[in-house]
Amino acid sequence: MNILFLSLSRFKDIEERGIYTDLMREFVRRGNKVYVASPSERRYGMPTSLIKDGNIEILKIKTLNIQKANIIEKGIGTLLLEYQFDKAISEFWGDIKFDLVLYATPPITFNKVIEKIKKRCGARSYLMLKDIFPQNAVDLGMMKEGSLLHKIFRKKEERLYEISDHIGCMSPANCEYVIKHNPWLNPAKVELCPNAIEPIEQLSISEEERNRFFADYGIPTDKTLFIYGGNLGKPQGLGFLLQVVEANEKRDNNFIIVVGNGTEYPRIAAWFEEHKPKNAKLMAALPKADYDKLVRLCDVGLIFLDPRFTIPNFPSRLLSYLENSMPVLLATDPNTDMGLIAEREGFGLWALSGDIAKFMDNMDTLARNKKSTIAMGKKGKAFLWANYTVDKAAELISKSMN
Repeated sequence: MNILFLSLSRFKDIEERGIYTDLMREFVRRGNKVYVASPSERRYGMPTSLIKDGNIEILKIKTLNIQKANIIEKGIGTLLLEYQFDKAISEFWGDIKFDLVLYATPPITFNKVIEKIKKRCGARSYLMLKDIFPQNAVDLGMMKEGSLLHKIFRKKEERLYEISDHIGCMSPANCEYVIKHNPWLNPAKVELCPNAIEPIEQLSISEEERNRFFADYGIPTDKTLFIYGGNLGKPQGLGFLLQVVEANEKRDNNFIIVVGNGTEYPRIAAWFEEHKPKNAKLMAALPKADYDKLVRLCDVGLIFLDPRFTIPNFPSRLLSYLENSMPVLLATDPNTDMGLIAEREGFGLWALSGDIAKFMDNMDTLARNKKSTIAMGKKGKAFLWANYTVDKAAELISKSMN
């Protein structure tokens, strides 16, 4: 079948690893033709262009800056996306009959594009719900509930759910939330479709190579290494991360590595510069090969979420931790079920964001018992292979065509 995927991700190469590129390759392996529509933000200075590679075509659509941009340009750019995507798809793929239109949140502003494709092609539609907006913005104080802007986006959100034949949610709590807060919605169209990757078996790294790598980056080799990797933004509730770094200064066997970028990076960097912690290191985004190696060499993966969230979240960084046989240590809001799943399945420990005593106790538990920590990491890898792989996600989405 012909699959149209609408995405905000910047597709440079379909061979890159990621939850969307991995899934698209899986659909191609199953004999489908995949068409990806993605933005090419104005910061890159490129016109709208089409890349063809076998059974995958990538339409890179010129847009305003919509990620890591100031709030005004991001807002205007997001509102223009629908028009820009519709125009480009009509121009380049107007004669293609799509069987399935696949899309993920964010954004929630592709409604007219989806409706037009469904009407023209008789296509089925599948929403991969990765973000519940605008409620997440309300939770973080970025939008006032009941305001005009909130009402506008809420109507768009409801319309998106309405025109979607299936809604794939990341966790059981996600499914329950969507059904509970949209009682008009047919619950039969809501199903579990978690983040998924194409896992690969990792090659072992010698002790000599490990020591050399850590020396290059100024990382100790004699401590339990806890890593937080990924976006440093408001949703992560990074004030609590800084509390953890500060509390960990009283210990001599744990070392925390924070690596990534995002809107909160300057704040985190200023704190590190002022306090100069001896048991933690802040690193800007690394070359992907070095970041992947760093994750493989660390002992425990960290996940933080803002405690104000009323919506369940499921950060995709969990997958790279599990793939590398790392247990996870989480601090989240009470509505996210990732911590409960990690503890139930034996691959992690969880505390509410803000509960520093419980979090540090969990950290000490993981640092003290190396054998237990290694065993938890193995359970996490097994759980990933059993539940979070793209072959299972593609199979589930394909069934929606029946």
